Amino acid sequence: MILTPGTLAIVIGVALILIVALLWKPIQRWTLQSETDHAVDLFKVQREQLEAKFLDLARAAGKPRGLRWTNCDWNSDVTFGRAVDSGLLTAFVSINISFEAIEGGDMEDVEAVGLLRDAVAVFHFRNGGWGTGGRALFNMNPNDAIERLQGQFEPISVGV
Repeated sequence: MILTPGTLAIVIGVALILIVALLWKPIQRWTLQSETDHAVDLFKVQREQLEAKFLDLARAAGKPRGLRWTNCDWNSDVTFGRAVDSGLLTAFVSINISFEAIEGGDMEDVEAVGLLRDAVAVFHFRNGGWGTGGRALFNMNPNDAIERLQGQFEPISVGV
C-alpha cells in the first residue's frame, strides 16, 4: 500500500495528537513539580526578607485587638500546601509570638497577655514571587494548619 503525501500528513498528525494526549498528564505533573521546586527554593532564599515583611504587616494590622506585637521567633518548621480551588502555593511557617497590652486598652489587666503564643505565619506564591498579608493562624503548627484547612489546602511534597 502506498500512502499519498496528504494521507501521510494525516497519519503523522494523528500520531502526534495521540502522543501529546498520552504525555499530557505526565508533562503537566512534571511542570507543576518544577514550578513548585523553584518556588520552594525561592522561599528559602527570600525567607529572611519575607519574615521582616510579615512582622511589619502583622504589627500594623492591630490584631489581636488591644495587643502590641513585641517579638516574633521564627522556627524551622515549614509546611507547603496548595489551594484546592485555585492551585495557589502557600507556605505555613511556625512562629512564637510575644505581645504586650496597649496602655489604656481592654487587655491591660489580662495576665495571659505575656504568654508566648504558638502560631503559623502564612505566605503565598503569586505571579512568580512570594508575598504575605501578615496573617497569623494562632494556636497551631504548620501541620495543624493544613489539617484544619482540609478541603481548602492539600499538603504537597517538596524536595529536601
